[in-house]
Amino acid sequence: MCIFCKIIDGEIPSNKILEDDNFLAFHDINPAAPVHVLVIPKEHVVSFNDVSSEIMGNMSKFIQEVANKMGLNENGYRLITNIGDDGGQEVKHLHFHILGGGKLIWNHYEQNDPHKSI
Repeated sequence: MCIFCKIIDGEIPSNKILEDDNFLAFHDINPAAPVHVLVIPKEHVVSFNDVSSEIMGNMSKFIQEVANKMGLNENGYRLITNIGDDGGQEVKHLHFHILGGGKLIWNHYEQNDPHKSI
């Protein structure tokens, strides 16, 4: 069982923000921004490549509710999902990062040279 499934089942505590029958939002334990929230479906889905359009549609609305609850709508936020090893996915359970609470910069390419061949 993955770590997010254990959080859903209550085996591992989390600082919950919003929860319904299908989704859970909680604070990231290693924040990369003043506001850093993880949003996960309660159904185990490995990544965005595996998610159904029904789950994604409902999850979009839930993410918008979380962003509103966290007061991020006025100034904006970043929404990220990592897919696979090269995409930086560490937990093989679909999750979205909501980052906000300040001006965000973009500096995520490991070599930091977008013109260099991989």
